[in-house]
Amino acid sequence: MAQPLMPHATASWLVDNTALSFQQIAEFCGLHILEIQAIADDMAATKLTGRDPVRAGELTMSEIEKGQKDANYRLVMQKGPDQLRRTKGPRYTPVSKRQDKPDGIAWIIRNHPEVSDGQISKLIGTTRTTIAAIRDRTHWNISNIVPKDPVTLGLCSQRELDAIVAKAAKAAGIEAVPDTRLEGDREALIEELRAQRDAAARRADDVHAEETSTFGGATFQDPFKKN
Repeated sequence: MAQPLMPHATASWLVDNTALSFQQIAEFCGLHILEIQAIADDMAATKLTGRDPVRAGELTMSEIEKGQKDANYRLVMQKGPDQLRRTKGPRYTPVSKRQDKPDGIAWIIRNHPEVSDGQISKLIGTTRTTIAAIRDRTHWNISNIVPKDPVTLGLCSQRELDAIVAKAAKAAGIEAVPDTRLEGDREALIEELRAQRDAAARRADDVHAEETSTFGGATFQDPFKKN
């Protein structure tokens, strides 16, 4: 069952402004009845500021009246909180990382000029005005902006960045350049494995040759083996 966005504050408002039973309020807000009792008795750790569920669109006065007339009636929420149902809009960035956005934007502009302002806006969670200001170097803090990988800054994931770059490159008709950064390491690893395999084979041959020379190449018959 859906619950109000701020259950404790909503419960406080219902206690102060309606004649609903504690059980009805508890069920509607998803709280324990003892919590409602504490709110009513002002025993809660912090005095709550009531939140009107009618104004929030989560409850109607007619629904409240039904509950006040019948103590066994269970209130029905009219709609879930908008914040929980929202699926579109700019990416949320923690306050601690927002100052890093210009650096991430500058990095994308420098390394992937084919990515559009709209794509950067969705990826980083910023405005096109800010992006344009960084592109034409009219940003108010342009002298302190240092291009940095947005993935390293924690502004997006590597998968998201790769997807945006690939999409922009395809739209611009740019052929994707294969990543060769690890090719040297890969080849070195293969050579090392081959060397280890060859060394192991040589050791095995040396052991076999040593055993052969020790016994003069003679073949011994097991005395306990039946003919």
